[in-house]
Amino acid sequence: MTHESTAVGLASAYSNATTASGDWWRDAVIYQVYVRSFADSDGDGIGDLRGVRSRLPHLARLGVDAVWLTPFYVSPQADGGYDVADYRAVDPLFGDLADADELVRAAHGLGLRVIVDVVPNHTSEQHPWFRAALAGEPGARERYLFRRGRGADGSLPPNDWESIFGGPAWTRVADGEWYLHLFAPEQPDLDWTHPEVTAEFDSVLRFWLDLGVDGFRIDVAHGMVKADGLPDIGRGAQATLIGAEPLPFFDQDGVHEIHRSWRRLLDSYEGARIGVAEAWAPSSERLALYVRPDELHQAFNFRFLNCPWDPAAMRTVIDESLSATTAVGAPTTWVLSNHDVVRHVTRYGGGPRGLARARAAAMLMLSLPGSAYLYQGEELGLPEVSDLPPDSRQDPAFRRGRRQRIPVGAPTPGIIAPRDGEPPTRPQAAASTRPEAQTGAGPQARECCGPEADAGTAPEPQLAPQARTSTRPQAGPGTGPAPEAQGQTGPEAEAGIGPQAQACCRPQAGAEPASEAQGQTGPEAGSGTGPEVRVGCGPQAGTGAGAGPDLPTAPEAEGQDGLRDGCRVPIPWAGAEPPYGFGPGGSWLPQPPEWAGLSVAAQTGDPHSTLELYRAALELRRAMPGLGAAGAGPSPDPSGMRWLPSPDGVLLFTRPGFACTLNTRPEPVELPAPGRPVLSSAPVETDGRTVRLPPDSCTWWAF
Repeated sequence: MTHESTAVGLASAYSNATTASGDWWRDAVIYQVYVRSFADSDGDGIGDLRGVRSRLPHLARLGVDAVWLTPFYVSPQADGGYDVADYRAVDPLFGDLADADELVRAAHGLGLRVIVDVVPNHTSEQHPWFRAALAGEPGARERYLFRRGRGADGSLPPNDWESIFGGPAWTRVADGEWYLHLFAPEQPDLDWTHPEVTAEFDSVLRFWLDLGVDGFRIDVAHGMVKADGLPDIGRGAQATLIGAEPLPFFDQDGVHEIHRSWRRLLDSYEGARIGVAEAWAPSSERLALYVRPDELHQAFNFRFLNCPWDPAAMRTVIDESLSATTAVGAPTTWVLSNHDVVRHVTRYGGGPRGLARARAAAMLMLSLPGSAYLYQGEELGLPEVSDLPPDSRQDPAFRRGRRQRIPVGAPTPGIIAPRDGEPPTRPQAAASTRPEAQTGAGPQARECCGPEADAGTAPEPQLAPQARTSTRPQAGPGTGPAPEAQGQTGPEAEAGIGPQAQACCRPQAGAEPASEAQGQTGPEAGSGTGPEVRVGCGPQAGTGAGAGPDLPTAPEAEGQDGLRDGCRVPIPWAGAEPPYGFGPGGSWLPQPPEWAGLSVAAQTGDPHSTLELYRAALELRRAMPGLGAAGAGPSPDPSGMRWLPSPDGVLLFTRPGFACTLNTRPEPVELPAPGRPVLSSAPVETDGRTVRLPPDSCTWWAF
């Protein structure tokens, strides 16, 4: 069976047919576009909104339902745009407001919905509100979390909280007060108990909803409310606790009232506008609270992303995720990669084996009840780029160093105060002179997270020929260990049979931890047989918050690993040499020479390519009644999914008229054929009664 057996068409026919449906998001496939790395229209080497618009036909042909855009707002770009200086204007780096409007209209014309990032936990230090706070404007500091320090002279941080990026989560200004920043010092946290903060973000959401966007991905949706009194945690390496243990700065009950108010706002607009939480919680049950009927529509399921290549672990995560969300009447989401974590080809071992597992995992994900998120380039089978030169990296955690006091008084216009001896840089916010760039009081900010690791780009495993009964399956992708993952900073506990993927907590250097898997901090995820790979933004060994300014933040007090740039390298579109059609100039991060064979143009029409596998899988997902949503109506019913007995190392489940087999073993496995094979990530051999499943493969069946 091959992809060639399925027609590949535009998404618009399906999407337009369901435009009136209020529950389109329950089984939607949503594609994440990391704007600066998707497509460049003007030759400056950085992706932009016009570039995204020019490549929308690719997404329509791929068969996704919606596009999620990472931040493109006015920003100094200290954290890839997650440090927002103006929430209502487009940074000149990415275009202007007219480009955003045209992109939304073009997407809708192709039947694609558009979701944009909103960053409510923090703003940029260049935001007018924070400038006013440093300048001593009366009441301005009340919008943020300024506190007096501890100790006789106030020279110690107000508490022991650590930044996700490493070091204390506090920076002291010249008059002696400290301000909280759970991420970079350039990203001061807002105080959501202040009514002006609430009103400002309601206004920001309405601005973009009026422009026509279909929803928001809410960055650090679990972080806006802090525990009363800002209590100490009493231990270091706090980023590794995110998503695993209760913390006073994340997943506080008070965030839910904010999300309820936003749900009411979203419901006041026509067209089923949605809210998606990038939230880290200690359990599936806590995460499900974000998607209760009166709160948000979806929440990222990072447990699935972090899961090792192990059938028992996968089944546990799937069952617990479905049970928790079904209890509140919400769909589950599934995701394998995002802008904050090591690409899953590499996490699963790299090379041919990692690619085989990545293809199989994608088919498993797309066969589960609920909604799926794809990260740009995963449909091409892209590996992590682990050998980027240090001077090209832009993840703020990579360059964390000794911090300086910030002087009281408005910063010099157009200049970001240098840290660590780095030269001053021009914030993008200063470049915007259009009226829409002026926002009055205020806006918001952004996040971080990071990957690393390596993955070979050996020839991709073959797709199984349709209903071929006499062809023996290939021995499968190579079984040797993947090349050593680069940039690792410390041992993690290995689990499963492959590289360990430690997820971090939630940050991003241009997008969020999680995401969104954003930065993961939860339990490690091992898989494959390759090297240990740290995933996402979550940090590693910390030493606890230190005392006072000019404190070392690396490596003595580590946060996330600072290597998230490896998953953000601009994707290849066509051509034999970089930038592979990314734009008329170069690319802000260098692309590997071997990516020529992984481009969209190189894979289009090749029935054995990863791109055509994704296209076929998304086509079948719509065509087969048993896929997509678990059931009709507002309450998905995962009881339509049933696990069947299977050999060790194999998962087998059915949904109405459909079966899925996943062989995680490094050798073929024989079992009774559960139906007629319709798509496989590697060649299968069947006589109609029995089937020989290839190693590290997934097959879909109809019956």
